[in-house]
Amino acid sequence: MWRRVVIVLLIVALAGLGWWQWQERQTPAADAYLTETVDRGPILKVVSANGTLNPVVLVNVGTQVSGTVQSLYADFNDRVRSGQVLAKLDPPLFQAALEQSRAKLANAEATLRLAEANAGRTRALFEKGYVARADWDQAVQAIGVGRAQVDAARAEILRDQTNLRYSVIVSPVSGIVVSRNVDVGQTVAASFQTPVLFTIAENLKRMQIDTTVAEADVGGIKVGQVATFTVDAFPGREYRGQVRQIRLNSQVLQNVVTYNVVIDVANPDETLLPGMTAFVNVAIASRDAVLRIPLSALRYKPSEAVAGRIPPAGGAPKPRSQQAEEKTVYRLRNGLVSPVTLRPGLSDSRFMEVLSGDLQAGDVLVIEDSRPADKAGGNGGGRSSFRVRMF
Repeated sequence: MWRRVVIVLLIVALAGLGWWQWQERQTPAADAYLTETVDRGPILKVVSANGTLNPVVLVNVGTQVSGTVQSLYADFNDRVRSGQVLAKLDPPLFQAALEQSRAKLANAEATLRLAEANAGRTRALFEKGYVARADWDQAVQAIGVGRAQVDAARAEILRDQTNLRYSVIVSPVSGIVVSRNVDVGQTVAASFQTPVLFTIAENLKRMQIDTTVAEADVGGIKVGQVATFTVDAFPGREYRGQVRQIRLNSQVLQNVVTYNVVIDVANPDETLLPGMTAFVNVAIASRDAVLRIPLSALRYKPSEAVAGRIPPAGGAPKPRSQQAEEKTVYRLRNGLVSPVTLRPGLSDSRFMEVLSGDLQAGDVLVIEDSRPADKAGGNGGGRSSFRVRMF
């Protein structure tokens, strides 16, 4: 009795297995793959880079003399005019040096007058033969020394007047104070380098973006190309600019050679501020209404089970140079997957242009297997790996 039960159960199991395998073979091929459709549309190739917004003209205002800051007349974000006083250094030391130089000039002028009077008397005595020639030459030389001392004293006065004038810091341009680096009572020393007291942006309505572009991308960038960019402060707003300059001085950042690309930006409402980070896209090439395929179709490689049932691409063999330029995608038509060779063109982050190949708008391309490799059956289905062991 029990043998009959075992035989019946075995027959039921085999029947169920056969029905399950039949169902697997009846699964439509379209359900076995994820697909995308070939269409026509625009392709825009861009070069992306990050940069910093800066004023076109940024002036560092310093001082050529050392001293203590006595007073400040400008602060952050103040609008200043050319020639406006920004700060003053404590002037007593400069005034004392000027007075000392004026005293030296008075002394030199008195010495010169005495030398000229002595020379006049010596000349009269020399003409009458009462003094030697050497005495007359010394009198003439004393006049020359006196005149030189007067000139030196006048030069010192000019120097001290200039230093006194430099103790008053004025703005060389009209603009907005971006930064102020000193406070009242602070001592500035200009012995080895000029200290920067203020930084003034001449015009915030015209700014520029200094970007760094890798050498692999800089070849496609040309002066005059349109650039779009966004900033974190206004994430929903897109700004436009224009490439003004590609600077020749290269830099190496993390073993990558980069070049500085300068982009002009109009900022009429002054919403863009100096120092903001700009995320830039420069359009270097574009196509309109071209036949295009998704890049995901180029990355698809059939599994071993599927590849064994895909017919090889037909046609005569082609030279290696031409084969290197061609790409292969897999088209799904009437439940069958077949390879299609094409010649690629311009590409962006999502699509690639098709220059030639047996593709048309509306063709369906495979981008991924939606079932495991042992079940994928694009051309008739695969065989199940389930086995029943007979004892």
